[in-house]
Amino acid sequence: RGCTCEGVHIWIYSDFAKIMLGYFGVRGFAVSTELLLPSGSLKHLNYAFAYGADAVYAGQPRYSLRVRNNEFNLEKLQQGINLAHQNNKQFYVVNNIAPHNGKLKTFLKDVEPVVAMQPDALIMSDPGLIMLVREHFPEQVIHLSVQANAVNWATVKFWQQQGIKRVILSRELSIDEIAEIRQQCPDIEIEVFVHGALCMAYSGRCLLSGYMNKRDPNQGACTNACRWSYQAHEASEDGVGNFVPSEQTEATTTDKIFLLEEKEKPGQFMPAFEDEHGTYIMNSKDLRAVEHVQKLVEIGVDSLKIEGRTKSFYYVARTAQVYRRAIDLAKSGEKFDANLLFELDKLSNRGYTEGFLRRHTHDSYQNYQTGNSVSSLQQLVGEVIEMDANQRKLKIEVKNKFNQGDSLELMTPEGNVNFELKELSDKDGLPIISALGSGHQVWITLPADVDLISADFSVLLRNLPEGTDTRDPYQTVAVKQVL
Repeated sequence: RGCTCEGVHIWIYSDFAKIMLGYFGVRGFAVSTELLLPSGSLKHLNYAFAYGADAVYAGQPRYSLRVRNNEFNLEKLQQGINLAHQNNKQFYVVNNIAPHNGKLKTFLKDVEPVVAMQPDALIMSDPGLIMLVREHFPEQVIHLSVQANAVNWATVKFWQQQGIKRVILSRELSIDEIAEIRQQCPDIEIEVFVHGALCMAYSGRCLLSGYMNKRDPNQGACTNACRWSYQAHEASEDGVGNFVPSEQTEATTTDKIFLLEEKEKPGQFMPAFEDEHGTYIMNSKDLRAVEHVQKLVEIGVDSLKIEGRTKSFYYVARTAQVYRRAIDLAKSGEKFDANLLFELDKLSNRGYTEGFLRRHTHDSYQNYQTGNSVSSLQQLVGEVIEMDANQRKLKIEVKNKFNQGDSLELMTPEGNVNFELKELSDKDGLPIISALGSGHQVWITLPADVDLISADFSVLLRNLPEGTDTRDPYQTVAVKQVL
């Protein structure tokens, strides 16, 4: 078959040529597709690198969109950057808020020590802050944040002319649009989100949390109001134009009006509108684009990004492991492994969508059931903190309850193994039948056929029985036993 690469016509006859396309991309020179993972802490960073990440990103708390669950003060930022560079990895610092004048007054003073740490890039969205960094720290590499909403090749060229090295493309783009941007802008790096939570707003530019409880998402204080539990009341318009609850409405199905009442704020109503395409402010499914990694690599995307700086270290490990495998398969010209979809199903999620990469019906984007992340396949039950190779024992920092006889998966950077737990003991070595929950330490004994070279960065998962999920992983089983 034929393909056109910047005016050069290439005929592909063999698998070798496919491998070359994955390696060189559409630009005709070597492309090394980066796997970029979130890092909410140094622990997350270490797990990301252990499971195959090429780079991590972390926020400077006052100037990023994750002011909560962020341990990266100046000392931790320096440690993280040093750890990354010691492992020949990259570390990007996020400064992507939309600042008001008050934060401009302190920005240069606060960012100067960060620049001195030599991060591999600052991820920024505000033109004013970008201007200040370019003026005062001209050697500092800048990546354009997804918050800047770059959705076309002209925008990418504009930012390239401003000295930006990489543009993180908007999540609202299709694969064809990404490919066109790559073709039109061959000399600038592009980055694409492939996994994680999606905002019901344009690339995260949301005001819902600010409307509901005065927490501005654009200042890093999002409370995920889009995922709260709401009751919908049919409404009608009164004589002065206000929307009021109504037992009956004359509206058609294409222009219904609803008043949303959050369960913790009874009597406070927010109007919402729904037409034949659905509603627009509510609970998005999570992005999962692992099936499209091969195409994105072939296009020549420089970096594939995982969202989730507030997620667990297990989430970081699992997504890094899966997307590392997908990238490696794509670059070697091998077929996509459908088992990777199943591996991601093990994570708690809100349901998955391909987002805007391909066009879908409206109901494939939203989760109408719950705002919580749930898994019906697995639950994180522990982190390995010590290994006794002679006794084939692992010491576990318990995260959730598990029992002797449970089906478990041990996840390691070298690979994963499933087994039935036969022997369980407390931290002093005394036999027990249950590890009761978070805060405890226990020992498990591995089966004789499980070979484990190292327990570093290993995670223990419980395979959930059919009919249960992470919201209450023992309830259904207990009910069945009673019946």
